[in-house]
Amino acid sequence: MKGTPSMGRKSGKKTHIYCRRCGNHTFHKNKKACSSCGYGNTAKLRSYSWQKK
Repeated sequence: MKGTPSMGRKSGKKTHIYCRRCGNHTFHKNKKACSSCGYGNTAKLRSYSWQKK
């Protein structure tokens, strides 16, 4: 009956914070890069053809 004990240690830590460029809550603190707009990795805005309809 395991589950909560190990997962409970992970609570309280924030991996993502608000991005300076796009404003989304997708900036990774440790990697120092935004998964939404690509800030920290590239000067260009992160966008792919499969994103658009």
